[in-house]
Amino acid sequence: QVSSIGVLLDFGSRHESDSYAVPSTGEVVSTAGVNHLMELLAFQSTKERSGEEIRNIMEELGGASFATSSREQMMYCVDVLRPNVKKAFDLLGETIKCPMIDDAEVEQMKQVIQFQMEDMMPQLSLGEGLQLAGYGPLEGGKVVQQLGRPHFCTKESLPNLTARSVHAFRERHLLHKPEGIVVSGSGISHDALVELADANFGHIAPSDANGDDASRTIPSIYTGGEYRLQTPPNPNPAKEEFTHVAIAFEVGGWHSDDIVPTCVLQTLLGGGSSFSAGGPGKGMYSRLYREVLNRFRWAESAEAFSSFHSESGLWGISGSCPAAKGGELTRALVDHFQKLESEFVTDEELDRARNMLKCNVLTQLESRLVLFEDIGRQILTYGKREDAATMCAKIDAVTKEDIREVVRRAVKKPPTLSTVGIDITKVPKVEEVVQWLGHGPAKKSWF
Repeated sequence: QVSSIGVLLDFGSRHESDSYAVPSTGEVVSTAGVNHLMELLAFQSTKERSGEEIRNIMEELGGASFATSSREQMMYCVDVLRPNVKKAFDLLGETIKCPMIDDAEVEQMKQVIQFQMEDMMPQLSLGEGLQLAGYGPLEGGKVVQQLGRPHFCTKESLPNLTARSVHAFRERHLLHKPEGIVVSGSGISHDALVELADANFGHIAPSDANGDDASRTIPSIYTGGEYRLQTPPNPNPAKEEFTHVAIAFEVGGWHSDDIVPTCVLQTLLGGGSSFSAGGPGKGMYSRLYREVLNRFRWAESAEAFSSFHSESGLWGISGSCPAAKGGELTRALVDHFQKLESEFVTDEELDRARNMLKCNVLTQLESRLVLFEDIGRQILTYGKREDAATMCAKIDAVTKEDIREVVRRAVKKPPTLSTVGIDITKVPKVEEVVQWLGHGPAKKSWF
């Protein structure tokens, strides 16, 4: 028997800053890229143990550990044999409360980040581009919005990252904010989890010395725009290169009534790769499979996506194809937005999408790790957790009128276009996409 236990923290890459004055010393540091670095520094040396000791103990306990960050939250988790939960959680608490984080460790992990930059998948760059352009700078480029900051450390930020950057970020967003700490677990009794949480984090006292929460999280305003990244050729000449394109619009965030209809819409559009990795026929009845991948032989992938944040979200369609077909792919994606805006989805499509989304939710929650994460993220975001039955009822309540209303509100706003590849010349500019959609002038273009 195994337990999954961990801690979710109320901070992410949106809270980073290119220039932050440490209140206790007045020292100015850059915290850009800190969350990416903190992922790699998790479960390394602490003030009590070396990184090697921690890894050896986890191995003896029969456990695995990992950390992951997003734009708004960070998560530390251990998956361990149930009799060893207390020892594993004590190590988890140690790595969060009192990590060593010295210059030697930071420089070692910066080398790892450098390798990751050189091998970043184009899909990740595409998603980063949507955020940078969709929440572009305000006041003539002077104000960088929080949701428009890069999530992954950039080559410009990497040289400025130091051990002091990490300690300053932790001091501002973690060490004196117990209200931003959620302890979650699956495969463990509630009373036992409360006891572990109290023993490890119950002593943390709140403090306003580092500023209030209103100054910490500043709402971002959707702007729309364009991001274009031309990448160098792959050193392996046998590897086929594709041009990647994504078009997105703003939808509501985590606290919006649109979130469930948007998820149903994403499932209805579906899509994926031209190669069905899950076995023959997997997902083949979704709209993007039927009307893009099965229609255009040159389409390598076409897939709906969504990303949500506190105050806003993005919903759209991405695809990839040979460079020469970049314009045709972009036009095909725009056609689908126009079709969704002008026509109701069919009853058959809607029933299939609702059933598939419910199936996905229930299947995912059978996983111990997913259940642990779902509990923690819901508590951190909403202060409560909805059970699966409530979620399924909300999915069943979505109508085709709800779907079209979400689409119509979204496409009234400026589009965001992101494209990545070794040759992106055939992909039209966002101004042309705006004309196809019948909108007014587009916003700032990012290069």
